[in-house]
Amino acid sequence: MEAAAPGAGPDEAPARPLDEVDRIVADWRRERPDLAVEPLEVFSRVTRLARHLDRARRVAFTAHDLDTWEFDVLSALRRAGDPYELSPGALVTATLVTSGTMTNRIDRLEGRGLVERHRSPDDRRGVVVRLTPGGRARVDAALTDLLTHEAGMLAAVSADHRADLADLLREAIAPFDTHPG
Repeated sequence: MEAAAPGAGPDEAPARPLDEVDRIVADWRRERPDLAVEPLEVFSRVTRLARHLDRARRVAFTAHDLDTWEFDVLSALRRAGDPYELSPGALVTATLVTSGTMTNRIDRLEGRGLVERHRSPDDRRGVVVRLTPGGRARVDAALTDLLTHEAGMLAAVSADHRADLADLLREAIAPFDTHPG
């Protein structure tokens, strides 16, 4: 059902379809006119998009016998470049989990033959985690499928608008991004 964009008059943007968030916001405006519900227009859409993205990721990763957390660790190692290794601490930073959780994840990935531990060349007491050739092949294949799914999700958005959307999301998340650089 096509309807005028909320607030659009005869000289404004052409009609666009209403989505579920438009309906939710309209209901809240009717029921709670005392509240400024504009944040719902952004964050409810972000939440709904995140749910669709989670589903797409699960499909892509399951096809390669990976869980999301496994992809996160393997992709951090893959992005590190040859020899595809990081310290456990760097993996904690890259994946936003605790060191105890990371130790468990490394153990499980090592048990599956996707990573291996080696002594750190810089610190004889330290360890580095290295992606195995099988782990590299698995994460590369999963990434290829993921990007195909994600490109499909963005197909209705023009290239110019994708760049604008990325810029706006970067601006919105900046206050919460604690990663240096």
